[in-house]
Amino acid sequence: MTTILEQGNINIHTENIFPIIKKWLYSDHEIFLRELVSNAVDAIQKLSMVARAGDFSGDITNPEIEITLDKDKGTLSVCDTGIGMTADEIKKYINQVAFSSAEEFISKYKDNADQPIIGHFGLGFYSSFMVASRVEIDSLSYQEGATAVHWSCDGTTQFELSDSDRSQHGTTITLTLMEDEKEYLEPARIRQLIKTYCDFMPVPIKLDGEVVNQHEALWKKSPSSLSDDDYLEFYRYLYPFQEDPLLWVHLNTDYPFVVNGILYFPKLQPDIDVTKSHIKLFCNQVFVTDNCEEVIPRFLMPLRGVIDSSDIPLNVSRSFLQNDRTVRRIADYIARKVADSLKQLYRSDRKQYVRSWQDLGTFVKFGSLNDEKFKQQVEDILIFRTTANLSQAQGDSAKVEVESGGDDVWQEVSANEESATDQRGYHYTTLKEYLERNKDRHENRVFYATDEVSQATYIELHKSQGLEVLFMDSFIDTHFVSFLEREYSDIKFSRVDADLDDTLVDREQDSEIVDPTTNKTRADQIKELFEQALNKPKVNIKPQALKGDATAPPAMVLLPEATRRMQEMSALIQQKAIEFPEEHVLMVNTAHPLIQNLLNLSQGSIIQTGGGSSPSAELAQLICQQVYDLALMAQKGFDAEGMTTFVDRSNQLLTQLTEKV
Repeated sequence: MTTILEQGNINIHTENIFPIIKKWLYSDHEIFLRELVSNAVDAIQKLSMVARAGDFSGDITNPEIEITLDKDKGTLSVCDTGIGMTADEIKKYINQVAFSSAEEFISKYKDNADQPIIGHFGLGFYSSFMVASRVEIDSLSYQEGATAVHWSCDGTTQFELSDSDRSQHGTTITLTLMEDEKEYLEPARIRQLIKTYCDFMPVPIKLDGEVVNQHEALWKKSPSSLSDDDYLEFYRYLYPFQEDPLLWVHLNTDYPFVVNGILYFPKLQPDIDVTKSHIKLFCNQVFVTDNCEEVIPRFLMPLRGVIDSSDIPLNVSRSFLQNDRTVRRIADYIARKVADSLKQLYRSDRKQYVRSWQDLGTFVKFGSLNDEKFKQQVEDILIFRTTANLSQAQGDSAKVEVESGGDDVWQEVSANEESATDQRGYHYTTLKEYLERNKDRHENRVFYATDEVSQATYIELHKSQGLEVLFMDSFIDTHFVSFLEREYSDIKFSRVDADLDDTLVDREQDSEIVDPTTNKTRADQIKELFEQALNKPKVNIKPQALKGDATAPPAMVLLPEATRRMQEMSALIQQKAIEFPEEHVLMVNTAHPLIQNLLNLSQGSIIQTGGGSSPSAELAQLICQQVYDLALMAQKGFDAEGMTTFVDRSNQLLTQLTEKV
């Protein structure tokens, strides 16, 4: 059994804790000005609340805060026209560390609050001692018959309290700055700190007789009272020298938590860091931090703008957020509001939505990958650039022209699809619209391209046969395609350079017997010719007759979907660049005139005679290798060795061809 020897209270000595507060409470000395100005704003707001309650009948129409710098005396003063303090209040709120007057005041006048009180901890005043060797308070309470008082302290636990000759209600805090803190006597430095921390505090702040803060927070106003120019002007003020934003979302809720703000979708620049927060966090219009990682969902980090909430829990110095349930709920609210705004834009102005998609798409796709609730909200407004030329729907149905080299291929399009193009004139569609349009040609199958340039040959082949191709060519789409396949398990996604669809192949030509003695088809002969010429066991030669005219290529390198996906996943895990797989398919177009001429050239020379090859056989082999390299070049390009070989062979081939002229 444990025996209790003694019980009691732990004593905290102010002479020990005071130096700690002065040195370690705030990470940056400059914070002192934010705290003093915040206290001055609170004093003015308190007087307004008292007046609303009928306890003060004086003039409160022109509140202001005046900052005065005196280089000769080495002092900085912050003067307000607020509620002021009596001698007893100074003893209670200043001499007792961490006794916050804000909490007590709010409990008394909460029914008359038109503006929130900033302070809650009661420690901000002591940040003055980080930069000052002496701090003085000169104050006169609003109360009738009150006596002005003067308080001073040199940074120890000793203070002096005396009468003052002040005649105007309010408070002046005067700091005698330490020698190594004289930078705060420079007007430019003070202006910079006010712009950073106090710009949107709801009271005019004067320096040298000039108001130096905005003192109006746009995000606190009703959205209905603001114009587009108001929002754009505010963005330009926050982010000068930047392109105008695509659109914005105005946050305004007071239940179940208080959140106000304006979030802007910027045009994404190549050098933007999508992992870094660009949003400014405020608490009651006081700047806290521009690092909002806990409040903003990760996929919305590149957004810009302002969030202001008195319900976001901060630590004592207001420097860091405390991650708790409220923060998570606020993050969910922000994500939901962003999704609602995007859906509203999609419904009300699809053309503008499409024009903005090149930048918006990154947010929407990344959000869908990382947030199930967000994905459910935006899944119907995910759009993709398409090769189809979507004309304006008329009546119950209309036609869609699939761009082709010559012939026009028409497909039915539902009446609710609207023509919308981006700045480059490209058309866009949702996945649902794509599947509905193409259900009769290839039900539940999506053809897509990831690189318009390197896959141009494959895209044109699909377009020539009336097959619509979606472009999934942003940096995030490699992961997004796999995500779509998991979400829509009944839909098959096929990249245009994977195995060719039956729609593109003429099976009858492939099965035609051209050599009755050996029962070989043309495809068999071409396969044998290319296998001998290339001598690459890991390259699978696949002769197929492509439909269409001579615009179809003589050969194409195909990457089977499963093999390519496995390699991409392996490269991602090993954090290395994706290498072109040795094992791939060379599809040789048996219907192309070049391949037919090549087969005629090689007839009778496939089998070497007399210990060597005939000139025709050598030429046929060179052409086979050249056809393969051209197909390879269209797919991925060459390394240095491959390019050297290609150029040498090209010169050799041209030499042989010109010798026969």
